[in-house]
Amino acid sequence: MTDKLNILWGEFHQDVKNVCAKIKQSGNYNKIVAISRGGLIPAGIISYELDIRNCHAINIATYIGDEHRKLDRFDNLDDVGEINSQTLIIDDLADSGQTFRLLRQEFPKACFVSIYSKPAGLKEVDIYARELPDQWIVFPWDI
Repeated sequence: MTDKLNILWGEFHQDVKNVCAKIKQSGNYNKIVAISRGGLIPAGIISYELDIRNCHAINIATYIGDEHRKLDRFDNLDDVGEINSQTLIIDDLADSGQTFRLLRQEFPKACFVSIYSKPAGLKEVDIYARELPDQWIVFPWDI
């Protein structure tokens, strides 16, 4: 994975709005759990678009620099409360699917949302805006 794909702010915001339309069609939700840090920005936009004020975040890191690492724990799970079928768990990207796979084991009833998914992450995501190639993604906040 050497090529980089740059996502611009306007493109990202439109993709989040497209995800919101898909979420509205899929059911009713009353809670958002953002996966920090990548999921914080899309979760904030989604919370406004869908008027969901019950928002939380959990901390997890799957990369150190450009290196992928093994997930060993989630932080803040006790602060989130009940996660059920009316909960959206949101991240910016389903890359390998590892984060969502681990969370789905803990919270099988939640709806897993990412703005983008790479081929390896597709089977772990319930709703996403679009599939991206297996390249390094540069988000607008990373520029």
